[in-house]
Amino acid sequence: MEEAIDILLVEDRIEDAELAMMGLKKHNLINSIVWVKDGEEALEYLLGTGRFDGRDSSIRPKLVLLDLKMPKVDGIEVLKTIRSTEKLKHIPVIVMTTSQEDKDLMNAYNLNVNAYILKPVDFTSFVDAMQAMGLFWLLLNKRPY
Repeated sequence: MEEAIDILLVEDRIEDAELAMMGLKKHNLINSIVWVKDGEEALEYLLGTGRFDGRDSSIRPKLVLLDLKMPKVDGIEVLKTIRSTEKLKHIPVIVMTTSQEDKDLMNAYNLNVNAYILKPVDFTSFVDAMQAMGLFWLLLNKRPY
């Protein structure tokens, strides 16, 4: 039997993924995290297809941390699929990106993203951002499932 995960981290840059995981684990905010390296892999994980064929897709993450600028399938396409798939549409999705483009911000909010966070440049700020985000979305926020 598969166990539920707390966070699906969708990030193609190893440095950013490691900082995010370190920040969340440092403050004991998560029990489990799955890291996928592009949007295609994220969708396969969520839908139980491709590399994750046979995974029980009824087991959903409590939160998706989603980068926008990724190879294969970008973050906006992943968000579109999440919001248009009945069994996924209520998962909180937080975009974590370096993009300050108004177009990206508007596209994300038009697709009902829960939050849009600019990745901090320095280590301490990144860890602090992960702590604040994890505290709210994993401990304080009430989910509908």
